[in-house]
Amino acid sequence: MTEMTIKESSPDQKWLLHVDGSSTEQGSGVGIIITTPQGEDLEFAIKFGFKASNNEAEYETLVVGMRMVHEAGARHLLAYSDS
Repeated sequence: MTEMTIKESSPDQKWLLHVDGSSTEQGSGVGIIITTPQGEDLEFAIKFGFKASNNEAEYETLVVGMRMVHEAGARHLLAYSDS
């Protein structure tokens, strides 16, 4: 497990979330990049334990990313996905 410290941001500062999910015969995986208001990029890769279509993987990735950003204290978020 990795520990990270996020600098506090004011509620009006925007966070960016970029997600990319994909599905293959071997399973579903996702990539998440969170950009803090200070411009710091946090990159994550997650492998799901279930099979999903590309759209389902993309949706699940968006949900996971939104939860991560919310837990970090963000109140304004711009999310980007290629789907």
